[in-house]
Amino acid sequence: MVKIKSQKPPKKDAPIATRARTPAAPPPDRFLNRELSQLAFTERVLAQAVRDDVPLAERLRYVCIVSSIIDEFFEVRMPDLIDEMRESGGWGPAAPQWESFVRISARAHALVDRQYQVFNQVIAPALEARGIVILSHARRNAAQRKWVREYFELEVRPLLSPIGLDPSHPFPLLMNKALNFIVQLEGKDAFGRPSSVAVLKVPRVLPRVIPLPAKLAPGQQAFVMLSSVIRAHLQDVFPGRSVPGFSQFRVTRDSDLWVDEREVHNLRQALRMELTQRHYGAAVRLEVLRTCPPHLEALLREHFALPQEAVYRVDGPVNLVRLNEMVDHLKQPELRWPPFVPAWPAKLKLGADMFGRLREGDLLLHHPFESFEPVIEFLRQAAFDPKVVALRMTLYRTGASSILVDLLIEAARRGKEVTVVVELKARFDEEANIGLAERLEKEGAQVVYGVVGLKTHAKLLLVLRREQDGKRTRLAHYAHLGTGNYHPTTTRLYTDFGMLTADPAICRDVERVFMHLTSLAKVEKLTHLWLAPFSLHKQVLAAIAREAAWARKGKPARIIAKMNALIDEATINALYEASAAGVRIDLIVRGACALRPGVKGLSENIHVRSIVGRLLEHHRIYYFRNGGADDVYLSSADWMGRNLFRRIEVAWPVLDAKLKLRVLNEGLRPYLEDTAEAWVLGPDGAYQPPKGGPGARSAQRLLIESLAESA
Repeated sequence: MVKIKSQKPPKKDAPIATRARTPAAPPPDRFLNRELSQLAFTERVLAQAVRDDVPLAERLRYVCIVSSIIDEFFEVRMPDLIDEMRESGGWGPAAPQWESFVRISARAHALVDRQYQVFNQVIAPALEARGIVILSHARRNAAQRKWVREYFELEVRPLLSPIGLDPSHPFPLLMNKALNFIVQLEGKDAFGRPSSVAVLKVPRVLPRVIPLPAKLAPGQQAFVMLSSVIRAHLQDVFPGRSVPGFSQFRVTRDSDLWVDEREVHNLRQALRMELTQRHYGAAVRLEVLRTCPPHLEALLREHFALPQEAVYRVDGPVNLVRLNEMVDHLKQPELRWPPFVPAWPAKLKLGADMFGRLREGDLLLHHPFESFEPVIEFLRQAAFDPKVVALRMTLYRTGASSILVDLLIEAARRGKEVTVVVELKARFDEEANIGLAERLEKEGAQVVYGVVGLKTHAKLLLVLRREQDGKRTRLAHYAHLGTGNYHPTTTRLYTDFGMLTADPAICRDVERVFMHLTSLAKVEKLTHLWLAPFSLHKQVLAAIAREAAWARKGKPARIIAKMNALIDEATINALYEASAAGVRIDLIVRGACALRPGVKGLSENIHVRSIVGRLLEHHRIYYFRNGGADDVYLSSADWMGRNLFRRIEVAWPVLDAKLKLRVLNEGLRPYLEDTAEAWVLGPDGAYQPPKGGPGARSAQRLLIESLAESA
């Protein structure tokens, strides 16, 4: 285990200021642009694809991940800007938000261009050097072309329905992010009319990456793209016509669901109806091939009512995320990360009575280095234990098929009172969660959907068990709180902390949160938990102000916080004030960060770094020195407006001294010392890449080696 250094007053020659000072007048750009910061995170992810120390298949996967992140950026972040300009009546400098839109678009275009450059000039040649090739039509030999033609005739052509555009065949309604072709035609159609353009929708049921039989590519692992298969046989799709021009294209649409919960009587039914429209929201981006004829691009742009800045000409397949299918076909172990097995916690015996163990003290779990199985075992024992009378749980993202849901259903079947708060509005998981809610209700569980206008993002599980206490019987409370979702798959990919506890005060707080969620009654005063949207923001600001007060008294003051995003302006301003007072502040922010560090008189004592590595950094940790008390909180909440004011979130303290030290040693200190995967944010908003080199320290690698087990 990594040892954290004891907290001592800084030396006289320490570079961190400790004297209070008057903050400088706020510069006009004291906050970094959120959208540009989000794109900067995506650039950091793309940088993983060119690292020699990252296995080749994983480098290809990073290229795919970048496409997925960019897609969500356009589906969720860009629609507000574009809608505002549409409503104003047009594009151009007179439109509101035009300047921001142009700046963001320029950054996005550069990112996409770089992504395709990395794929074409770095990843594809490296794969080919290993005998892994993607064969275009021009590179396929006669035998391969024969096989591709047979595949097209048997598997593809029967599913195609090209639409020639004319007054009776208007432009078809196209789904969000679906692959399509626009085709220029010459000659007359079957009725002697000179129709000139057709649209071909590519069915989603077809695989986008197709492996060739091994006998057709001796010594190689060869693939063809579905788009290449169709492109090679476009002439066959339009017999009797010539095809002088064409392009793949894909339109990205606004995909953020919205229902007015105050006006609906059944949220689940309203969301189900809204889901049918998600794929057909307003267009926000158009992708075409670099070789797309200008007049076809203009036709598409006019149809989707988009400015030139929203058109992305790409040098390759218009949806690189589908190359994940190719990654799944690569079986060579040296092309992937060395596997590891999450360890069973040393403080928990296999087969132990979970309730007896928790009566001895709290159990801290650090995923994915330690197994998520103890949480499943806790719920399993609760479901089958006749002494357990009630279970309450929040579900935000858990997957369409979940052992946790199966256990909740089993508990309900056994007559226990099972209450589940299912968040139907978990973005892009709405449909799966509706299905889970219906399954639970059919088996007798009480399902509620949280609070109107708020997402329930807290990760809580409460078990009530009837136990003998001397001569009388009492209801004992046990709880699990987590920084990540109840999702057994992502617990192997995301870094998160979870805590199992029988602490009466914390369990009482958890019970009061559930009472609020189900009854909508006012929240009773909580002893330990910070709860959004009520107290969490106030408590964070108070803790920051307390550190500033310590610094003004000339005492050592320290804040370390780790999270996914830092956007809330009030929190940032509080950190600026604490910095000016002399508080040493280290922030580990994976994604978007609107705080500008290192500005003299404003934030010179604040340092921001972002860790991008093999695992997705996901835990939220808040540390405040507080005069030597060393307050440590774990949370489900980032420091963003949506988390602090528009969600049900919790932060809870780690009270056990040994567990507190463990959080510091595993969740913060290694990341502050990381030189292999840490990007450092400068005052100008640019991130400096990791130092790297021989002997570079990787927090993730260190934790895998020290906590997990070798596969």
